[in-house]
Amino acid sequence: MLAVFLQTLPFFLIVGLGYGAGRTGFFTEEATGWLTKFVFYFALSAMLFRFSANLSFADVLDWQFLAAYVWATGFVFGLAMLIAFLRRKPVAEAAIEAQCAAIGNTGFLGVPMLTLLLGSAAVGPVMLVLAADFVVFGTLVVILVTGSRDGRMSLGVLRTVGLGLVKNPMLVSIFLGFTWSALRLPIPDPMNQFLSILGGAATPGALFAIGASLASKSADRPLVAGYLSACKLLLHPALVALAALVLFPVDPYSAAVMIAAASLPVAGNVYILAQHYGVAPHRVSAAILFSTAGAVLTVSLVIGWVSGLY
Repeated sequence: MLAVFLQTLPFFLIVGLGYGAGRTGFFTEEATGWLTKFVFYFALSAMLFRFSANLSFADVLDWQFLAAYVWATGFVFGLAMLIAFLRRKPVAEAAIEAQCAAIGNTGFLGVPMLTLLLGSAAVGPVMLVLAADFVVFGTLVVILVTGSRDGRMSLGVLRTVGLGLVKNPMLVSIFLGFTWSALRLPIPDPMNQFLSILGGAATPGALFAIGASLASKSADRPLVAGYLSACKLLLHPALVALAALVLFPVDPYSAAVMIAAASLPVAGNVYILAQHYGVAPHRVSAAILFSTAGAVLTVSLVIGWVSGLY
């Protein structure tokens, strides 16, 4: 277990470096925003395109895998919403809290870290998790928040959801990569080198950006944020393990990657959603801060455990 912790530690040290740079003011919020945009639109997209262009969509698509992940994540999402309702929170707040409890930082942290720690074969399962998070639960939370405000479903809500998916560079790069692969087009060497160099910036850039963005996060409502962090770091991977190993059995390696992805801290894009809609942004901010700090230990423990599954 110590060996696994030492393997994951460098990733979180880069996060810590970014946090220190942001906290001291050496890296401003404006600089963090531009770095995040570079990683999101260019570096991470290049990495995902290169990965998916070298994979077959038919080989990656696994309905049993998706069933296991969506069931477990949906269970955590629904439970968090139920608890919010019992606390007399409105639908919009309940949906945002549920997103904190169930959706991890798969794009910025999971893709670079898990493909290095669990091997390049992890990229297929990680992309399925990423797609489910965006397409299923990203759509669901927007529908719940906007629908609760309008009091009904409308074409405007569906248009917002559709545009959000189409404009997401990670989903677009995965789709284009699989299309390239399906057409059996070779990747010219200069293009491959270009994607490799640009994609290589994704890992350190994303980790540093995570840390720098945490520097501006506040610890509002620590009890709620702590409970949401526990759901994300402990309950979510536990239920994913139950689903992937017992209820909807998938092959051991894919199950290991899915469980590891579920152990990741609260996704940064949940804060963007909360801030955009004006729904409990400080609560989400604290959940991201607490869960990322806790993940230094819990992610190492989970990866150490799942490494023995295959």
